[in-house]
Amino acid sequence: MKHALLAGLILTAAVLPPSAFANDDDNQCQINLSKVRDAKVANPNLSDAIKSDVDTTVHRAESARARHNDDGARECVALTQQALQKIQSN
Repeated sequence: MKHALLAGLILTAAVLPPSAFANDDDNQCQINLSKVRDAKVANPNLSDAIKSDVDTTVHRAESARARHNDDGARECVALTQQALQKIQSN
């Protein structure tokens, strides 16, 4: 009985991390998208060029996230981080 339980736990641990990491990327993407929206509201004096650039980057991030795969989630995180940096640099 103990051996079966231990084997089940090991098997679960071996399978769980990849899906957990993907979920982390998707969660981080959602958090970053919220941060970008909040930062745009908090910085009403952004130039039109920066606003447009950030909007384009956010659109690309949302499109990447909509693919519903690991690469899309990672791309979304990277793009939203870029958008946040653009806002913060002004």
